[in-house]
Amino acid sequence: MQKVYKDAKSALEGLLFDGMTIMSGGFGLCGIPEKLIAALRDSQVKDLTVISNNAGVDDFGLGLLLATRQIRKMISSYVGENATFERQYLSGELELEFNPQGTLAERIRAGGAGIPGFYTKTGVGTVIAEGKELKVFDGETYVLERGLRADLAIVKAWKGDEEGNLVYRKTARNFNPMMATAGKVTVAEVEQLVPVGSLDPDHIHTPGIFVQRIFAGRAYEKRIEKRTTRT
Repeated sequence: MQKVYKDAKSALEGLLFDGMTIMSGGFGLCGIPEKLIAALRDSQVKDLTVISNNAGVDDFGLGLLLATRQIRKMISSYVGENATFERQYLSGELELEFNPQGTLAERIRAGGAGIPGFYTKTGVGTVIAEGKELKVFDGETYVLERGLRADLAIVKAWKGDEEGNLVYRKTARNFNPMMATAGKVTVAEVEQLVPVGSLDPDHIHTPGIFVQRIFAGRAYEKRIEKRTTRT
């Protein structure tokens, strides 16, 4: 199967439809699929449910899709850096399913592993557990959380080969590997696309079996969300 595409637009061709669910890798602005997000904006696909740790900032990352009102619902952990997100949520334009960060990560991992649900102590006794099944194990109460799957997962890696094997770089790994396993279709953008056999098998983080389409991006911005320096 030919997996290599020339750019983000062609890699998304035939995959998008209104009302779909998309997982988007990254943490803040670190390791986000910049080119694929921009291509989603340009496609004008709408009524999206987006699963992502957060929504970037107002003018970059998933903030671009909020600005064009293409996102109907966010399933997230942290939303504090995006004024557009806050404004749309408080006005009732945007639906939000809030998750503790570890719970969100495990929901995605479970979905990718074919696990429909799991019990966790996180959130018991809070609004997080409202309306969810509770169960006692060894005298402790746990809440049932459902695994997450998506119609499409978009991820960003440092290197990838033509079979879709991916290597992430340092903290830019974040949510990308688990999301790559949990999409019905996974599209990866990479900074370096190398021939098959170039990657050390022991260094591969996402096996190519999980990736259906891949392309090499150019001129990444890699913005810093909050720059902190010593005086």
